[in-house]
Amino acid sequence: SSEVLEAIENVIQGVVQSLAQKKAPVLTVANRADWRNIEFKDSVGLQMIPGCTTKQIRSDCPQSARRFALILKILSMIYKMVQSNTYATKRDIYYSDTLLFGSQSVVDQIINDISCMLKIPRRSLHVLSTTKGFVAGNLSYTEEDGTKVNCTCSATAVTVPSNVQGIKNLTSHAKFILIVEKDATFQRLLDDDFFSKVSPCIMITGRGIPDLNTRLLVRKLWDSFQIPIFTLMDADPHGVEIMCVYKYGSVSMSFEAHHLTVPSVKWLGLLPSDLKRLHICKDALIPFTKQDENKLASIQKRPYIACQPLWKKELEIMAASKLKAEIQVLTSVSADYLSRVYLPNKLQFGGWL
Repeated sequence: SSEVLEAIENVIQGVVQSLAQKKAPVLTVANRADWRNIEFKDSVGLQMIPGCTTKQIRSDCPQSARRFALILKILSMIYKMVQSNTYATKRDIYYSDTLLFGSQSVVDQIINDISCMLKIPRRSLHVLSTTKGFVAGNLSYTEEDGTKVNCTCSATAVTVPSNVQGIKNLTSHAKFILIVEKDATFQRLLDDDFFSKVSPCIMITGRGIPDLNTRLLVRKLWDSFQIPIFTLMDADPHGVEIMCVYKYGSVSMSFEAHHLTVPSVKWLGLLPSDLKRLHICKDALIPFTKQDENKLASIQKRPYIACQPLWKKELEIMAASKLKAEIQVLTSVSADYLSRVYLPNKLQFGGWL
């Protein structure tokens, strides 16, 4: 915490010095969303290059003066929280002054900018993100406050903890981890008692694009158990994008890649090639939108696809057919096909990429 306080004090000292010299204070932040500032490393995923381009947030420029003020405001809130050892969610910060901040996304972006500017992980700033992910299966752990959580005996899923760094005593006999894209599929597998029938496993869902805590938990489970991690996604560009976030990280959070990415993640399904193999009726598939075409084209150009020839092939199948499928399409074969046949066969015979 002394490191965090010192980093904030250095920023404020710079502002005060500028004012003392009768200069307009300026804050410098990295261009987080620029692909030119990102490099791909097999062992880490997408990470920020050391000499990345920056942008200046000036206090004397009408376009950036408001953002400058908001950064200082949130820095002061973080400083107080670190000093008093209290925590707040991004929503708490937004609701502390909704008129001032204007929207939740403004707060989210500023917190990421601060984290990147200070080179300090977000959880060390005492800012927690609201969790939307669920975990179930063969896993138990102790939360920071001493609460014991057992995911094994519960018929319903457990919410991913809001302070993943604080959990300890993780125990599991799981043979693998299954990341499920959608809540509906996750609940279906839960109802079918999938995680105890096939072999003990841990199931996680970020319910779409994963929040920070869900990604941190996947990484923590990987560090703790070193067991295979598989993903079950829709056979569409959006599903592939989500899987890439777990495996390689995202451009906007590339400065934290070392804590978040799990490059060993495997693509279990739903593969575009599965649709032909399983003779899924064309009527059950969904035609691409223009947005899907653009999204897929942009994914195909990404640096990590070049090192994944089998993924590349699957994306080419998808691009050629211009058709996408949701995991639920497997119910057209039979109601419990996913948990009874599809997943057990894939896991037994190595049907992943």
